[in-house]
Amino acid sequence: MKDNHKSPEENPDHFDVLRKIDNMPGVSQRKLASELGFSLGKLNYCVKSLKDKGLLKIRNFKKNKNKLNYFYILTPQGLTLKTKLTIAFMERKMREYDELKNELENK
Repeated sequence: MKDNHKSPEENPDHFDVLRKIDNMPGVSQRKLASELGFSLGKLNYCVKSLKDKGLLKIRNFKKNKNKLNYFYILTPQGLTLKTKLTIAFMERKMREYDELKNELENK
């Protein structure tokens, strides 16, 4: 997994992590990995990369005796990027739909 140099625009895994975290606040790491179909190692790699890029904050529950529970928070930059990526994804899918529709109509 040598994609740490890729931007989230180039890495669909990072986009998927941003979307899931935004849609599932307070989700456990294990549940997040399961929802995404990732191993815990792959999720840790993606989360660390997003954190290093300033798109995600990681906090642990202060009063929890088990300090392994973390809370993931999108930064304002992370929210902005997630929104831009979502719009770009939707635009791409609409273009694909229009192309397929035209192709079928011209047969």
